[in-house]
Amino acid sequence: MLTLVGKDQPGIVAKITSCLYESGCNLGEASMTRLGGNFTIMMMVKFDGTPEALESTVGPIADSLELRCHVDLIEGNLHRHVEPNVQVSVYGADRAGIVCEVTGTLAEAGLNILNLESDVGGSEENPIYIMRIEGVTSQEIEKLEDALAVLAREKNVETRISPIDVMMG
Repeated sequence: MLTLVGKDQPGIVAKITSCLYESGCNLGEASMTRLGGNFTIMMMVKFDGTPEALESTVGPIADSLELRCHVDLIEGNLHRHVEPNVQVSVYGADRAGIVCEVTGTLAEAGLNILNLESDVGGSEENPIYIMRIEGVTSQEIEKLEDALAVLAREKNVETRISPIDVMMG
């Protein structure tokens, strides 16, 4: 797993993926996002050398882009992708603990979170924390609905949950 983090700027993805391609790497799953003016990439990279050699290969390009680089040896497990079957949205006043409360409640109700995106909206005086969560559960959706209803009452947040039809198309 190759992880890169730094200030957002044009050309990061093109330069990093070009370096990887020219070095004989093959990319698997990847996640790239911009957070508060910063850019982060997590990529599964098939590379015949050691993690240290991969870091040395990408290092000069990462340094030129002022990116911090980290490599972890992982087991790929490609083609065993888990598809989410539930999506959850949560809106509430931005405050410490909101992510912990929501994710803890969902975990206790049997949701395995696959993706979580969050944002802060509203104004500086009245910030709103927004979470969009995709996950997979073998439980009935009503169990998650009940848990979220308690959370909504006790923590003054608005929640929405809906199934994702994994059999579309």
